[in-house]
Amino acid sequence: MVEVYGIGGLIVLVLSIWAIISIIGSSATTGAKILWVLFVLLLPVIGFICWLIFGPKAARSAI
Repeated sequence: MVEVYGIGGLIVLVLSIWAIISIIGSSATTGAKILWVLFVLLLPVIGFICWLIFGPKAARSAI
């Protein structure tokens, strides 16, 4: 397993948390949300990039 240290690790952590919050707030099905969260948790960098490109988009509130 690749270990990330310092500021790089902090950036990966913040981006992963942001992705998980966005996944939970999306309009995707519960099963899809669980799969995306697991993907982001198990493969943080690759999972984040794939989620950014292919993942469910956060629900937009009408203002």
